Amino acid sequence: MKVLLVLYDAGSHAKDEPRLLGCTENELGIRKWLEDQGHELVTTSSKDGADSELDKHIVDAEIVITTPFHPGYISRERIEKAKNLKLCITAGVGSDHVDLNAANEHKITVAEVTGSNVVSVAEHVVMTILVLVKNFVPAHQQVVSGGWDVAGVAKDAFDLENKVVATVGIGRIGYRVLQRLKPFNVKEMLYYDYQPLPPDVEKELGARRVDSLEEMLGQADVVTINCPLHESTRGLFNKDLISKMKKGAWLVNTARGAICVEQDVADALKSGQLRGYGGDVWFPQPAPKDHPWRTMANKYGAGNAMTPHMSGTCLDAQIRYAAGTKDILQSYLSGKYDYRAQDVIVIDGDYATKAYGQRK
Repeated sequence: MKVLLVLYDAGSHAKDEPRLLGCTENELGIRKWLEDQGHELVTTSSKDGADSELDKHIVDAEIVITTPFHPGYISRERIEKAKNLKLCITAGVGSDHVDLNAANEHKITVAEVTGSNVVSVAEHVVMTILVLVKNFVPAHQQVVSGGWDVAGVAKDAFDLENKVVATVGIGRIGYRVLQRLKPFNVKEMLYYDYQPLPPDVEKELGARRVDSLEEMLGQADVVTINCPLHESTRGLFNKDLISKMKKGAWLVNTARGAICVEQDVADALKSGQLRGYGGDVWFPQPAPKDHPWRTMANKYGAGNAMTPHMSGTCLDAQIRYAAGTKDILQSYLSGKYDYRAQDVIVIDGDYATKAYGQRK
């Protein structure tokens, strides 16, 4: 059986840190384990272009493993060519790089390591909020470059205390973000989600559900996006929706880059509708060098807190998603297919909520 593993190249960093499992050099720690069972593992970072190794090897691969951080986009066209493909695994969380409708049509199972990134991303969100509100990046750049202009950076720095914070999505990550922000004595914590929290959980958290997304955005000083990417959220934060936000708010997105319209965000930052935008998700990934989010800024030359998609791939998270990937592989190779219900996205030609029980 052929397993195709699409990861990023780490170079010398892989030798420096063997826990950097999500790279081509360290291969999630699964090469020997697979080869000892007689299976073939092909590992590559080449995923785009006419001569991509992904396109070459997906034709006869039975399993494809990729990550959200250097995603191999498993499109309908690629699925049509992959005559042996039975299982797509996301080493991490978020399988929007797979055409799920095409996977269903071809009875391909799509699974991910649910929960492997929740603490990592929630902490990254809190960090990004503070970096933006406190205007940390320009202040740090100033001292590194030899400058000392306190007023130049203080004019765009604030406290988080007594601000209104809102999350779009109150799942595993959104909940943990608000949980971690509670000790900052924010004025109010709001959330927008199709499903409300249980009343006792809502009370303990100190959060209030708002039925209208636009109404919530109009009240919030800080908005964090923690919802999945699907057809109803793709391009959700466009010029029109951003105009409904409180003027001068900060927006943080660690969900998926395609939830925001890139140029509309950059224009809102430049105009002052947004005071800052931060996060670490882009579309496509890796982001092109001329992507507007690399250089965008507000009128003070600040407000940009972007990182390459790394929030869910710190070393602790890599250990978790490597272990989870191996568990999914073991379930498949054993023929038991006894996956954790929460890890399954599509199976047996249908979405997991219908075919495999309610995801938790």
